[in-house]
Amino acid sequence: AFFDLQLRFADRVATLSGLPLSRVLLEYTNLYIRFGLGRDFNASDPTWQAYLAGLKGPACIDEWTYDLYLTRHGSRSGPTVVATVGCFSYAPLSGECIRLHFHDADLDGQSPLAIERASRRRAELTGLFQHVKRTARTSLRVVGASWLYNVEAYRRLFPTSYLATARPMPHCFQHLPLWGQFLDRHGAVREKPARDFLDRLDHQSSVDGLDRCFPFQALSVEAPAQHFYDFYGLS
Repeated sequence: AFFDLQLRFADRVATLSGLPLSRVLLEYTNLYIRFGLGRDFNASDPTWQAYLAGLKGPACIDEWTYDLYLTRHGSRSGPTVVATVGCFSYAPLSGECIRLHFHDADLDGQSPLAIERASRRRAELTGLFQHVKRTARTSLRVVGASWLYNVEAYRRLFPTSYLATARPMPHCFQHLPLWGQFLDRHGAVREKPARDFLDRLDHQSSVDGLDRCFPFQALSVEAPAQHFYDFYGLS
């Protein structure tokens, strides 16, 4: 169902733009990354070319897409994580920046962002930034990118100076910080956001404003690591 959302989006974009579906699938979906092909979005990649060739076969496009995804299971790789504490981790970026990541590490089925979990999440972030401060050799900047920065339950965990830098990420259609809003903590599609998305997509009459089909925009945020040290009492 998650891939079906992206495929329906791609089909609509191809119709509205007149672009070939092969190009739209590369530029307007998260499929290239989901297939474990990296982030260079090389249209000539052999696996990507094999995927496009398979679209002309007898299988339904959604079945073929999911089948290829399953065969590529061992090829998928995430960011090079330096440290993980609970639901949070960080990975190096180019220059003197680190990227903050979030995942649901709670195994009891409860929302990791519930109000009763807020103190636990803050404790995890405190521990994570203790590691950053202890190991950093330079003055670092912290970068985030996610639809979750629209959600108060997530925002309350971070310094206001970090949140104040939030900016929409234009043309983020290839990345999970945008598409991730349709997945629940178990990896299943969240029905209401998906339904709202498809309804808006059906009413979209041009390629202008495609971002508005999504319930939330992916937001980028950035602040000096010192702001986090201060916020979590590590100064």
